[in-house]
This record gives sequence, structure tokens and C-alpha cells, in this order.
Amino acid sequence: MSNKQGKRYSIDRGEGVPGELTSTEHEELRRLRRQNLEQQKTIEVLKKSTAFFARESDR
Repeated sequence: MSNKQGKRYSIDRGEGVPGELTSTEHEELRRLRRQNLEQQKTIEVLKKSTAFFARESDR
């Protein structure tokens, strides 16, 4: 087991420094960041389409 794996194993068992993220928490954080990015992209598309249709309705 490498030093990095050993440290991660200790953290996952609750033996790490207080405040360090467990593997599960790390994975959840990555998942939430990906989800946030996708939602930001969706919001941008919706803003652009709203602006487009607002211009079209003014004609």
C-alpha cells in the first residue's frame, strides 16, 4: 500500500486530521461539482433562449 493509500485508509477509518474529507465525501464533492457545472450550462442555455424568444415576440 502506497503512502497516499495508507493516508486515505486512515482518514476513511476516522483517524485523520479533523476536517479532512473521507473517500465518500470526496466522491460526493466531485459529483456535486459536476452537477453544479451542468446546471450552470443549462441556465446559460435557458437565458439565451429566453432572450431570443423575447426578441422574437417584440417583432
